[in-house]
Amino acid sequence: MNIRRNEGAIKWTLITLCAIFLAVFLILPLIYIVATSLRAGFQTYWKSITDEYAIKAAILTLEATAWAVVINTAFGVCAAWTLTKFQFRGKKTISTFIDLPVTVSPIIAGLIYVLTFGRQSFLFPILDRLGWQIIFAVPGIVLATVFVTFPFISREIIPALTAQGTDEEEAAAQMGASMFTIFRKVTFPHIKWALLYGVVLCAARAMGEFGAVSVLSGHLRGKTNTLPLYIELLYQGYDFTGAFAASSVLVIMSIVILALRVWLEKKGVKDLDVRK
Repeated sequence: MNIRRNEGAIKWTLITLCAIFLAVFLILPLIYIVATSLRAGFQTYWKSITDEYAIKAAILTLEATAWAVVINTAFGVCAAWTLTKFQFRGKKTISTFIDLPVTVSPIIAGLIYVLTFGRQSFLFPILDRLGWQIIFAVPGIVLATVFVTFPFISREIIPALTAQGTDEEEAAAQMGASMFTIFRKVTFPHIKWALLYGVVLCAARAMGEFGAVSVLSGHLRGKTNTLPLYIELLYQGYDFTGAFAASSVLVIMSIVILALRVWLEKKGVKDLDVRK
């Protein structure tokens, strides 16, 4: 029996359960957010999302996301290449530390940076003399965002590099190709879709980060409030229309990320079929 073509009760029961779960935990909340944000009319909605502080929060969110993507892309490629192409002591330790942000609560991550760069830290006098403010400033938000998105890109690239092996690169090296040429012409074509997919996941996670950023931001309105923090501020101030309007902006961003993810998956499958 071909289980993929099974038309029995088990198949339809599982489909029904999945549909109910998605409807209750995903689709209905999204619909509620959009409906509530538009309940007072489109003009009120537009005024809420074009508010000065809402725009600043959205820009800061995109800025922190961009920095996280750039930093984690550079680190992720280097880490993945190191872990898959070289043998050395401490390899498993590095791999374990890369996964650490997944197991540590974002709140704890924020507290770690407060203890590291705050006034009680031995680094604070040095940073103060240099005029560098980390805590309750944009650099702290960037650090927190980078931390929580640390493993996403490297963990997408590592399986692709592992599956590739080292034969092609060793052959290119024996023919006299430089390390950069080997990466650009041999390694990168194998990992480009995994890299882009990791970038999409990293961006999606960065835009929605709340816990670590909340600890480090100081909640300075118009200065260190990202969009999730701005939504919380509006909700606690009983501005439900504004809170849901700002939430709908994040929903739109999520839909764009989801569409990009689906497109990348299709492109990756087509590219793999062409290679075969």
